[in-house]
Amino acid sequence: MVLIAAETLTLGEFLAQPETQPPREYIQGRIQTKPMPQGQHSRLQQKLIHAINHVAESQEMAIALPELRCTFGGQSIIPDIAVFRWEHLPINPDGTLANFFPIPPDWMIEILSPQQPATRVTGKILEALHHGTDLGWLIDPAEQLVLTYPANSTPTLLPGHSSQPLPVPPWLPGLELTPIQIFSWLQIKRPSPH
Repeated sequence: MVLIAAETLTLGEFLAQPETQPPREYIQGRIQTKPMPQGQHSRLQQKLIHAINHVAESQEMAIALPELRCTFGGQSIIPDIAVFRWEHLPINPDGTLANFFPIPPDWMIEILSPQQPATRVTGKILEALHHGTDLGWLIDPAEQLVLTYPANSTPTLLPGHSSQPLPVPPWLPGLELTPIQIFSWLQIKRPSPH
């Protein structure tokens, strides 16, 4: 993750710049380049979004979105997965989903990429919790660990072999995910030879 000093760049000026690939985030007055997702990261992101939206979107409780820029509290971050309660979704006057999200996600999930500092990702989660996020998850595929950060509560660390349900927001009943289930998504079965 590359840090760029932004002493001369305000949040407004940062947001006025064109988006880049890989994307950049504005955190505590600094610009950070977000690492490009790799295989395990992309697989977990895909499966988690599907699992969450299967329960949440079908009942109009919430929606999970990948790599969405969220701007709030002087920061502009791009969580790997941002989950918003249905009533918090920014909607345009014509009823379409807005492009600009000036609020923190209600639940954010970060999936650690190789060589990505866990402290920086944890800092993003803590900043979001400070501004109203209900829950943060940090998933480490290399270590097969899930660290959960409930708002106003003690973080919990669960190993990848655990079948204990992970905490999910109370406004999302019916969703149950376990570390063993999440990390099983990384196993790919090859077809047997004929």
